[in-house]
Amino acid sequence: MNKTSKNILYGLLLLVLLAVPFIGIYPVLVMKLLCFALFASAFNLLLGYTGLLSFGHAAFLGGSAYVTGHALKVWGVPTEVGLLLGTLAGAVLGWLVGSLAIRRQGIYFTMITLALAQMLFFFCLQMPFTGGEDGLQAVPRGQLLGFINLGNDLTMYYVTLLITAAAFLLIMRIVHSPFGQILKAIKENEPRAISLGYDTQRFKLMVFVLSAALSGLAGSLKTLAMGFATLTDVHWTMSGSVVLMTLVGGLGTLSGPLVGAAVVIALENKLGEFGHLVASTTGIEWFNGLGESVTMVIGFIFVVCVLAFRRGIMGEVIALVERWRGKQA
Repeated sequence: MNKTSKNILYGLLLLVLLAVPFIGIYPVLVMKLLCFALFASAFNLLLGYTGLLSFGHAAFLGGSAYVTGHALKVWGVPTEVGLLLGTLAGAVLGWLVGSLAIRRQGIYFTMITLALAQMLFFFCLQMPFTGGEDGLQAVPRGQLLGFINLGNDLTMYYVTLLITAAAFLLIMRIVHSPFGQILKAIKENEPRAISLGYDTQRFKLMVFVLSAALSGLAGSLKTLAMGFATLTDVHWTMSGSVVLMTLVGGLGTLSGPLVGAAVVIALENKLGEFGHLVASTTGIEWFNGLGESVTMVIGFIFVVCVLAFRRGIMGEVIALVERWRGKQA
């Protein structure tokens, strides 16, 4: 796809999202989708464009979610300050984890990120101010800039959409900047990038911190929109979910994580509804069984996507369009 076609598609997507509250779709569900789309896009910046597989990105999403929730509920800070503190917490965590993990490559890098993320999980489980197994509940939305009441779901939806769109534009700018080109060079051939004089360790740490900060923003937004932060946000399965979203949507494509997040979140919700329907019509405890099997079903769909669409959904679509244009030429 050329740049004009992509801009038209992004414009159409934005129009659809603007019209969501008026076409009967529950805004809170779409807010959740937007937060995870931002999370997947931030992760894709690290894996898709730099080639670094982090299996501990839940630490940045969940850690920032807890910081924002605690700041809003306990400290009573303004909403914009809570969001800023959550994003800053993600960046600081990213710097700490990245400084240790970047020194290793391959599976060792991945395992270090996983181990450090699990340390944060147990910290959140044990500390009393995180709410333990109950998490932080009833986090107030407050007012943005002192006059925008976020208690209304419609207002909160448009604020979430605005922040997510701005963050996505930032990711696009990073990818298409000279900095982004260096990241691609590191992914394709790091020794060659080193031979050209680039300090690849510094660039990898920078993109790791950027990815963590954007993941932190996603976690902060999620807490603000949903009103809670729980252990699920920092569990290792959340790190697996974002990998799944990125690979299903299309690794190394800007639109892929958006599609992948939409597919995974929609599947989780629809499968949950299906389980509830079966329980209500048969009178047996099938809902709990399906709830435990949701991950298995999504995993099966992931295997099918990997076998049938190795580039991911959007990767295959882009390749198909390029082949069609080549034939036309």
